[in-house]
Amino acid sequence: MGPQQDRRSMANGKRKETKVVVVVQYRECQRNHAASIGGYAVDGCREFMASGADGTAAALLCAACGCHRSFHRREVEPDCDCSSTTSG
Repeated sequence: MGPQQDRRSMANGKRKETKVVVVVQYRECQRNHAASIGGYAVDGCREFMASGADGTAAALLCAACGCHRSFHRREVEPDCDCSSTTSG
């Protein structure tokens, strides 16, 4: 899960609150394994899978290819929670 943001707006004199949840997923590995010899080769890892539990150092390493999470393509999808609460 990603960070949550609160958005508040005034509609018809009433405060309306909506929560927007941002979902972040890490896709294929883009690490160039042949960079040291001047070539280009990726390992073919299709999606990041964490090696350990959230909050640990192992959660940042991919179980499939062993690379750090930063080598994987980041995909951000806003997931709107459209249920709003109205307070007076």
